[in-house]
Amino acid sequence: MKLVKSLLLGSAAGLIAVSGAQAADLPVKAKAVEYVKICSLYGAGFYYMPGTDTCIKLGGYLRADAILGGAGDYNFQQGANAGSNNRLTNYYASRARFDFNVDTRTATEYGVVRTYADMVFTWDSQSVTGSNPSAFSTGSAALGLYHAFIQFAGFTFGRTVSIFDAPWQSYPAGGPDTIPGGSNHTNGVNQVAYTADFGQGITASFALQDETTATNGQSNLWNVSSGTAAQFVTGVYGANAWGGTRSPDIIGQVRVDQAWGLAQLSVAAHDLHSAYYGATESSGHPSDKWGWAVQGSLAIKNIPTGAGDVINLQAVYTDGATRYNFQSLFPQSFFMFSGSSNGAYQSTGFAGLSDGVFGTGTGIDTVKTWGVRGGYTHNWSPNWASAVYGGYAQLKYGNTGKGLICTNFAAIALPGATCNPDFNFAVVGVNTVWTPVKNLAFTADLSWSRLDQKYSGSIASPGIATAAKPAAVYELKDQNSVTMLLRAQRNF
Repeated sequence: MKLVKSLLLGSAAGLIAVSGAQAADLPVKAKAVEYVKICSLYGAGFYYMPGTDTCIKLGGYLRADAILGGAGDYNFQQGANAGSNNRLTNYYASRARFDFNVDTRTATEYGVVRTYADMVFTWDSQSVTGSNPSAFSTGSAALGLYHAFIQFAGFTFGRTVSIFDAPWQSYPAGGPDTIPGGSNHTNGVNQVAYTADFGQGITASFALQDETTATNGQSNLWNVSSGTAAQFVTGVYGANAWGGTRSPDIIGQVRVDQAWGLAQLSVAAHDLHSAYYGATESSGHPSDKWGWAVQGSLAIKNIPTGAGDVINLQAVYTDGATRYNFQSLFPQSFFMFSGSSNGAYQSTGFAGLSDGVFGTGTGIDTVKTWGVRGGYTHNWSPNWASAVYGGYAQLKYGNTGKGLICTNFAAIALPGATCNPDFNFAVVGVNTVWTPVKNLAFTADLSWSRLDQKYSGSIASPGIATAAKPAAVYELKDQNSVTMLLRAQRNF
């Protein structure tokens, strides 16, 4: 009996084991694969993010630049040490840059919600300052965040270009980063903006912008009472005496953008809020003063010279808002050297830009500027295009500011020298772009820049150590710069 029970139990256990093994071998239904789907709502390149109703697009470019002459990429020959015009000056410079952008969009009952970010990674060649020993800038990688914004129901929150700018920024047909005659926020500005769309390409926009950085809307605000001779010959006329933030820049714009081209009118209000006359609160301070700027822009398309040809033009006037003319990438104080024609050691030209000037016990005297720029692009064929461009601008100090600056000039002036910190600046250039295949372009761009400074005579300069310039007699003279950019760029 025990033997029969054991056989029955063993047989049952075996059947259970076999049935379990057979169950394990049965096919299991596979999990559904989520394929990436094309999103055609917002143009080419968008895809649905798996599992969501959000569309995403990745893009950017890789760029390699070589610059013959100039200062960095892509500037005229100024400052230490491109403007020194000596053995410390680079005859060439180079840049490698990678730009990566992410664009996401989601359709909602309130309209499209968009986010956009644009990150730039750059490696520039080094420069040299001083002699014995020389000091070297570090040719290292730099990270930039040009755009980072959210758009919703007509509002923009975050960092992007200014609504004051023309769509082409400071590049009406290519050219260097230092063409005057209008604003440029190609590297972005923090802001809150609203755009109303009236249809037929007609829009109106309003924005509050944070221009309180050294690379955007603030030029210098000179406290001339602390100026020195060593600073003066570099174009620095005193202490840069900005106070803390009080008001963002207030921007308005109206635009008509249609098949024939574009017309735009922009206005800006810019608060000049200084620090103190001296180092402490008890020294007092000048009252705030509002600067302003107005700019008109015009693009003409479909012109008879060829398909895709375009003319871009703009003009600007500023009072206490200089960087809306001499824009974000234009140096706000600089010097240049070349040979002399009157027996002096060398010739020099220098310029200091400012929104306003004050001295101990005075108010702020605003600086006035005007400028124009434009360009024409012609397409010879689908693979070849050429352009000509130019810009011209004038900066003038008020009588009070000019008197304060010229008081400091007297310390270096030699007999017969005259003081006038006003100046004009001009740029003209040409370029050709070859596009052998889609999204790959090779560019050669040649530009000439001229500083028309209003000082005259000679000065006894204390020298500039970073430029290896000794204390000597220098002739005050207009200066010129010729620069060529060679570029290879692959967009994706």
